[in-house]
Amino acid sequence: MSTDQKPIARLKELNEIGIALSQQRDINDLLKLILDAAKRITHADAGTLYLYDAEQQVLRFEIVRNDSLQISMGGAAGKPIVFNPVHLFDENGKPNHSMVVSHAALTGETVNIPDAYAAQGFDFSGTKSFDSKSGYHSKSFLTVPMCNHEGEVIGVLQLINSLVRGVVAAFSADDQRLVESLASQAAIALTNRKLINQLEELFESFIKLINSAIDDKSPYTGGHCARVPELTMMIAEAVNNTYQGPLKDFVLTERDRHELRIASLLHDCGKITTPVHVVDKPTKLHTLFDRIGLVDTRFELLKRDAEIAMLKKQVAGSGDEAEFRAEYQARIRQLDDDREFLRQCNRGVEAMPEAAQQRVCDIASYQWQDATGRMSNFLSEDEVNNLTIRAGTLTADEREIINRHIVVTIKMLESLPWPRQLKNVPEYAGGHHERMDGKGYPRGLTRDQMSLQARIMGIADIFEALTAKDRPYKVGKSLTEALTILGKFKLGGHIDPDVFDVFIREKVYLRYAQQFLSSEQLDDVDLEHIPGVNLVD
Repeated sequence: MSTDQKPIARLKELNEIGIALSQQRDINDLLKLILDAAKRITHADAGTLYLYDAEQQVLRFEIVRNDSLQISMGGAAGKPIVFNPVHLFDENGKPNHSMVVSHAALTGETVNIPDAYAAQGFDFSGTKSFDSKSGYHSKSFLTVPMCNHEGEVIGVLQLINSLVRGVVAAFSADDQRLVESLASQAAIALTNRKLINQLEELFESFIKLINSAIDDKSPYTGGHCARVPELTMMIAEAVNNTYQGPLKDFVLTERDRHELRIASLLHDCGKITTPVHVVDKPTKLHTLFDRIGLVDTRFELLKRDAEIAMLKKQVAGSGDEAEFRAEYQARIRQLDDDREFLRQCNRGVEAMPEAAQQRVCDIASYQWQDATGRMSNFLSEDEVNNLTIRAGTLTADEREIINRHIVVTIKMLESLPWPRQLKNVPEYAGGHHERMDGKGYPRGLTRDQMSLQARIMGIADIFEALTAKDRPYKVGKSLTEALTILGKFKLGGHIDPDVFDVFIREKVYLRYAQQFLSSEQLDDVDLEHIPGVNLVD
């Protein structure tokens, strides 16, 4: 290559380095790229990249490389750095200009030293001690501060021993200009990457703040919001790693993973508007308190009335006293039995028989004297409606309130100006209550109208709800019970059949269970008896 071509080639390489810097997303890889590029364009044998710690006012060693000594410290692949940071100020607050790197950081000026052993004004005792122990000879130094767009030093790039045809030489003026240009580009790339990371961290902190508010409002819902993202990502990774079946071509990039995790963290954010006495309704009669206590009081009043009636008959002396007492005792037994029955009804069951619902209505027709002195039905219409709930503890109106959280979630998420890499978050988060057959809510989407990510989250949401052991209104189901229900959901068009197959085949359910379920729930699952399971590869 001719002399005229060398500067052009080096500028071209510098431009290529700049492009690479702007595309690098990982901080550790970015730091390595900066130092490696600086060493390469100057033919330096060694180099160190320092980052400025503004709080401690020190320069910390981030990456150290020495080709001759085969030293590689710091970064993702290097050994841990054992060197102490360089202080910019002494204990009295005096600037430390004796060290080359601290001087460059304090002044923002490049320092180019042809021979450290002949240099004046800087303390190279540490370098000489290192050389003495290692047998190395640190001669030429090029120390360049890295300044951001506001002119603040964020780090220092130091190169050692420029090799020209295998011989240590001083860093040339061209070397210095190229490294200064590289340091400027690197500082901008590093600042931008740190800023992006900080914004992403801030955004995720806001998400966690919302979930924390939900958690404070309802610990049970908060636990759900924490576990669903974990299970969602487990299933997504299993689908990503599968090499058979209809989902074998599905691939997750790091951006895809980040987007799906954000969506799963926000999938129930609308519950922040749901009344806590509905979200966590532990019994059928619970509102701000469990109204079963009021029913108990009425039973005591009926028992008192029965006793008064018996005593009045005894005083009147118009009949058999033993018969009066037997009637009274039978009435008391009946009332006690009815009270225990209503307490059982109040707890909520999987399926309340019609006979039990009718008995509630029969008890409701008992008469008692209320606080106004009027005779009233023993149970109000609202109490009857609640106590005859067929399954669970929620009335139809309360279920509508619960279901509305997904509408609020979609409304909240669609109102945000999502960046391109997160544009699918509303769709992923808003689809976890849809069904494959179009009978879900709120939009009645079918399988073909939903993304695979939304279908994955749907299974995660259901399985977590089935196995959750921290709900006040139910106990967590065993693995066999939960998988049986999930299998029926597959056959009934509720959940995605292909995702279910991966969920079973890759034993995602077992990995999740071992991490989040209690030992009592971890029974031995016989997959041959789970509906919808396909054991054939």
